[in-house]
Amino acid sequence: MPVMRRIDTGDITLNCAIEGEGPLVIMVHGFPESWYSWRHQLPALAQAGFTACAIDVRGYGQSDKPHPVEAYSFEAIAGDLVGLADALQPGSPAVLVGHDWGAPIVWNTALAHPDKFRAVAGLSVPFSGVPQRPFTEIYHEHFTSKGRYFYQHYFQEEGVAEAEAEADPRDFVHRMMYSICGDVPPGDYWDKPLGATFLEGLPDPVPVPWLTDEDLDFYENEFKQSGFRGPLNRYRNHQRDFDWQQNFAGQVIQQPALFIGGDRDPATFLFKAIEDPVALMKMTAPRSEGHILPGVGHWTQQERPKEVNELLIDWLRRI
Repeated sequence: MPVMRRIDTGDITLNCAIEGEGPLVIMVHGFPESWYSWRHQLPALAQAGFTACAIDVRGYGQSDKPHPVEAYSFEAIAGDLVGLADALQPGSPAVLVGHDWGAPIVWNTALAHPDKFRAVAGLSVPFSGVPQRPFTEIYHEHFTSKGRYFYQHYFQEEGVAEAEAEADPRDFVHRMMYSICGDVPPGDYWDKPLGATFLEGLPDPVPVPWLTDEDLDFYENEFKQSGFRGPLNRYRNHQRDFDWQQNFAGQVIQQPALFIGGDRDPATFLFKAIEDPVALMKMTAPRSEGHILPGVGHWTQQERPKEVNELLIDWLRRI
């Protein structure tokens, strides 16, 4: 079992699950998750000879929860990871692993702080390079300007998505996870008009082996105490993130990089914007390798922990 520690990163305090001894591997979750989403990776990495550290991102679980929207920018969260690495393994670069929002977080952190992180892995969301325009402009062009719903647009107005999610955190997490997992029947569940709510049109979940009642109990309890403001604030920083990323225009990730996606995950293909995420990674991170797992949806390391652990440990041993 991991040891739970609260670690001062300089700006805030992070809740961390830590297991094992050896080179440091920091794991960063996405939305709406927790350190717990790495529950299958922590013991496997520890047994393989690494110090595995899975965090609650700021705003989640037992980590600090600053109120301002701007407290959840890439720049701020990258600072948390630098502070954490310095606290746990001073003087020696760490490895970053991220999933969902955690993937862009670790890609951009590795780009901005190459002296602090010797390698980086992302699950579900490939690195597409320093952007040339804010993501708000992209989803407006392809979705909202055409009267189509896009969840990140829905998340922009403070309090709206919070109210929907906090009305029943267990149902919110369950429906979201099921709707984009590898086990859900094919369907255009997210094709709905502008003005729809997040949960509107999502299928009723059925039991899946990778998400048990015990798992849902954990997520429910976490979000009942933390709420959803901090997690949703991550989506409200697109312009701020874009401005910061321009400091690295023209740069690529030089460290060894690993990408693992699923062929049933819309995020792996950047919502149909690309056909080959592995080729994209090689353009934006020249020392990268990639793997697409068949039948896997968005929750990569939870849906297929054995395959993910094997790929991750093999890569860690080679870098």
